[in-house]
Amino acid sequence: MSENQVASDKILLGEINGIYGVQGWVKVFSHTDPRENILSYAPWWLECKGTWRQVQIEDGKLLQGKSVIVKFEEIDDRDVARQLMGCKIWIEKSQMQPLQDTYYWVDLIGCQVENLAQQPIGQVVNLLETGAHDVLRIENEAGEQVLIPFVDEHYIQSVDLDNKRIVVDWSLEDEVSE
Repeated sequence: MSENQVASDKILLGEINGIYGVQGWVKVFSHTDPRENILSYAPWWLECKGTWRQVQIEDGKLLQGKSVIVKFEEIDDRDVARQLMGCKIWIEKSQMQPLQDTYYWVDLIGCQVENLAQQPIGQVVNLLETGAHDVLRIENEAGEQVLIPFVDEHYIQSVDLDNKRIVVDWSLEDEVSE
């Protein structure tokens, strides 16, 4: 399963990618923006080698503006924390706050995309963060990928989350990558 996809009713928020110190702290790669927003969700579900485990955060903070570090309840040892490296961090979708006039990436995954001529382009499989703006990664029926910048009122004409449909100003002759 790729990043930012839903596993049943869960949303991927990050991954444990290191240990910090000797008292059981772990380093977390966060998909939230800003990164420390991952700390506002509790509890977390850890997916480790196909098994699921719910954990409570005892403490967490942004370290030097880049890394997020977390201390879980009942984990006080570096060697125990090391066993969590590579675990994916998920939350229940119900933990997400409703948004107005904007979308969570996960809400866009699975949407069918069509152009202004009502020609189907494909289905959103992921979004990419490029710095300038986000990019929809769409896969068509032939398995080809189409990348469309998520720029409102320029390429993105409408988003209908209820019907899982996005209308874009995009020609089928535009670039298709494999």
